[in-house]
Order: sequence, then structure tokens, then C-alpha cells
Amino acid sequence: MPVSIIDNPIDGTRLALVPVGPFKAGGSGRDDGPNYPFHVTIPAYYLALYPVTNEQYAMFVKATGHREPDTSDLWEPVWQDGSYPEEKAQHPVVCVTWEDAQAYCKWAGLRLPTELEWEKAASGTEGRKFPWGNDWDDGVHCRHFENNETETTCSVQSYPDDAAIWGHVQMSGNVWEWCADWYDCYVYNQYYNGELTTPKAGKYRVRRGGSWFCAEPLGFRCVFRGYDSQDYRSADHGFRCARSV
Repeated sequence: MPVSIIDNPIDGTRLALVPVGPFKAGGSGRDDGPNYPFHVTIPAYYLALYPVTNEQYAMFVKATGHREPDTSDLWEPVWQDGSYPEEKAQHPVVCVTWEDAQAYCKWAGLRLPTELEWEKAASGTEGRKFPWGNDWDDGVHCRHFENNETETTCSVQSYPDDAAIWGHVQMSGNVWEWCADWYDCYVYNQYYNGELTTPKAGKYRVRRGGSWFCAEPLGFRCVFRGYDSQDYRSADHGFRCARSV
């Protein structure tokens, strides 16, 4: 289908339009919401085609003096002594907290997506299980624990065949992606009843999409919800940006 794409002048992020209209949300089989998909309608928005890269994040650090992502609560950080290996310039930045992601988005004139926005872009209008379709196919479409070989993350240009219907890639695998929302285990019951206001407070922030360290197909499904504290840093956590229309 035709896709409307814009370029953000500050950091070069390419964003594709996700049009207004209903999509099938939920249906994960979890015990914190409806066990079947239901239709939700949200306004149009733009979402980055790729996660934010090390190269882009370095622009942000240089422009603002924001702290470098050189510490990690889990695994070795990619950045060392103020920089990252050149071969990882196009890998997603990791070891960024939710607060770091928020700061980047503010600098770039963008924002983090809500989890409903993230889910719609990943699953399309008809509720695909995975961004590329309904079959796991041994995970050949994304970076995960069984195919990362000696690496962790991979370039955001890798796995082009995993694209969702509006062209967004790596919505499954490579890195978990922070979303704007507080995590509420029962919020999908609220969404099912037509109340789309996001949670106002909480203990954790939502993350979506699975990562290079995940192995089970369930974690890569478009509906799978993860969460962490907003000051958590991990070598498999990154983010992508959104923009309102």
C-alpha cells in the first residue's frame, strides 16, 4: 500500500504515517485483559521506520551534553570511553533509560509512541501475530537469541523482510523499545470498553517487541507487553520515535 514518509530535520529520523482507523488490539491469551482481539480506533500519527541508532544518539549527546549510554544494569554497554565502535554506528542505541529516550525525543522535536500506537504499527489493521505475518518461521525474520551468533544487536538495516504493513522494520527483535505509557496490567480491559486514556501513574514503563536476547516466539508477538522501571539500563533496550499529525 502507498506509504507517506517524512524526514525529521534535526536527527534524520524517517517516519511513516500510520493512518487513522480501527485495528485489532489485544488477543494475547494473557490474564490481564481480554483473551480475544477487539477493535480500537486511534488518530493518525507518524512512527519512525527504525529504532534510534548509535550514530543518531551521538548527535544528541554532542548537541545537549546529555550523559552517554556507557553504563548498564545488564550486560556490557556498547559505548566505552565516550564513543561506540564504528561498526555499530547503525545499530540501535542501547543502555538508555526511559528518561534518556524522553530527553532524546524532546531534543529531536518528537515523542515516544503510546503502546497502542506501537501495537497498531506492528500488527497492522487485522492483528498479525508478528509484524511480517502470522507464522514464526523459526525466527528468520528478526534478530533473536538463536541467531545472534557472536553478536548482540544488529544493524537497523538488517532483516528487511520483517517489515510491517506501513514499512516499519524490527518491530520484533533486536531491541526492546520503550513506549510512553506507564504499565498497567489491566489497561486493556479499559481499552476494550472504549476508554483510551493512558494510565496516569505507575511503577514501571511499557516496553515492546522482544530483543536479541529473547528466544521464545511469544515475546516477539505484536501484542506481547513487557515492562521495566524507567531508570533501568540494559544492553537489549532501545527506542524509536513518533510524531503527532
